[in-house]
Amino acid sequence: MILPHPESDLRLNIMVLGADLIEQLKGQDFVLVESLLERFLKKGVKRTPDMFFNSLTFLYSFGVIERKDYKVKLVVKSIKQTSLFD
Repeated sequence: MILPHPESDLRLNIMVLGADLIEQLKGQDFVLVESLLERFLKKGVKRTPDMFFNSLTFLYSFGVIERKDYKVKLVVKSIKQTSLFD
């Protein structure tokens, strides 16, 4: 289990920032990384470009986003529901 420092700001956690990026990418096609970075930085004075790129890398490593040139897009996976009695 990851235990954050007691004085750390959880709003700056990589998973929380990644969730914020997912919210910004929902319902959109490919988005220019620069415009996404601008929106990311406007949400707080403590946010840095390093945090943005670390969050983006975190999402990409788990297959949540895909890239094409200088643009990124949320990967939408369909979930197949199965019955226990089939």
